[in-house]
Amino acid sequence: MVDVGWKPDTQREAVAKGRVVMQPKTLELIQANAFDKGDVLAVARIAGIMGAKNTSQLIPLCHPLPIDKIGVDFDLNSADSAVDITATARTTGKTGVEMEALTAVSIAALTIYDMCKSVDRGMSIESVRLARKTGGQSGDVDLESE
Repeated sequence: MVDVGWKPDTQREAVAKGRVVMQPKTLELIQANAFDKGDVLAVARIAGIMGAKNTSQLIPLCHPLPIDKIGVDFDLNSADSAVDITATARTTGKTGVEMEALTAVSIAALTIYDMCKSVDRGMSIESVRLARKTGGQSGDVDLESE
């Protein structure tokens, strides 16, 4: 692992995004909370939070971080027949929380897929990416405005 011991603690935040594209009927079932496995978005939110908290266990050489906040939000996009996912991670520490935000989005997307695969095996997980980050030596980066 990279030595970050010499770095000062700073406030850091990262926002990641992604989406699960599906059949319109699948999105309707999510909206109606009509899946036998339960509330798809509630379970996906908790899974995303758990994934972020366990990032250093999943990704080799990733530093374990004290997480101040993890938020996972969903937008049901009827026009694209997709669930858009946004995760926000915040810490006060020596290294950034980009991987935690990206892991939250990824695990939330995988959970949506798992819970809906009984009615739609053609779903696709797309565009998982860092949207922006603040804090640290490299400063603020907004990839959504570039």
